[in-house]
Amino acid sequence: NYDGDVSDRCESFLFLADRAQHIDMIVNPAVETGKIVLCDRHTDSSVAYQGYGRGLPVERIKMLNELAVNGRHPDLTIVFDIDVETSMSRVGDEKDRLESAGMEFFNRVRNGYLEIAKQESQRVKVLNAAKSIDEIQKDVKKLVENLLLI
Repeated sequence: NYDGDVSDRCESFLFLADRAQHIDMIVNPAVETGKIVLCDRHTDSSVAYQGYGRGLPVERIKMLNELAVNGRHPDLTIVFDIDVETSMSRVGDEKDRLESAGMEFFNRVRNGYLEIAKQESQRVKVLNAAKSIDEIQKDVKKLVENLLLI
């Protein structure tokens, strides 16, 4: 059991290793049998958190992501965007190591996601997460239906 600090590079490699395992053991077998796969995190998370948030070189994170996913990329990525203050208020009292990283960190992460969406607007769609749950659900449903109709 380790209770010390985790370096930014180590954190990045841990997420990349987990992603490679997830792709090989869960995503690829499901896709190969014709299933639709939903993930709550993927390569953009590493770029936003470790690249923009932690300040590691974004291009290096992208290259390592390519190695981890071996060419498997999402058809659609939805970014639920909300200001950092509101987001932090929704986390609750018990915060994990990432959730405790502070406002500046999360502003960099948010800006990273928005930059990714700007660069890859065909795949990455930004939704206003300040809306009601019902409105957000309708927005997500519309995006998914549009993708499935292609």
